[in-house]
Amino acid sequence: MATMIHTIIQRLQAPLFLLMIVSLIGGIQLASRSVADETDKTETSQTNNSKSESVEAKTKGELKPIIKTKKDWEKLLTKEQYYVTRRAGTERAFTGEYWDNKKDGTYHCVCCDLPLFDSKTKYASGTGWPSFWDPFKKNYISKHEDRSFFSVRTEVRCKRCDAHLGHVFDDGPEPTGLRYCINSVALSFEKRTKRSAQNKKE
Repeated sequence: MATMIHTIIQRLQAPLFLLMIVSLIGGIQLASRSVADETDKTETSQTNNSKSESVEAKTKGELKPIIKTKKDWEKLLTKEQYYVTRRAGTERAFTGEYWDNKKDGTYHCVCCDLPLFDSKTKYASGTGWPSFWDPFKKNYISKHEDRSFFSVRTEVRCKRCDAHLGHVFDDGPEPTGLRYCINSVALSFEKRTKRSAQNKKE
């Protein structure tokens, strides 16, 4: 009798044990799917956020900084260019290449080639340095307080490579009333052509 009861109990326990195993496996699979779903959602969210940030950066016209070592700049630039742009020096008045340049075109940063000024905003200030009443794009220029030489001035630099360009003063012509007094040696000049004008429009 005892043997029969033991056999019946064993037969009853086997299906229960199998049921417990199946339930356990099902629970693990469900948990795994949940984790995978959450991971997919997180990755998708991060991708979408990255795309949104990229689009937003392009919309704002943000510039990717150009950073080089001292040796790299010395190889790239002449001694005078390096002195002015990387050491915040100043060329002598009426000696620069562009102070009296009247050609039509754009002035670029000599260090990174970013367009900084247009000949359409250049004017004869009589100072001996190229002078402009407005930059090519305002967010291409950065301004910094300069307390050198016992005075307070506003230094202007290239926004992309941080090259020293010159200073800006509030004694310029209309419509801005500003005078961007820039070192010729900090600039390169690109003559405007019909082809270059068309490319800029596109």
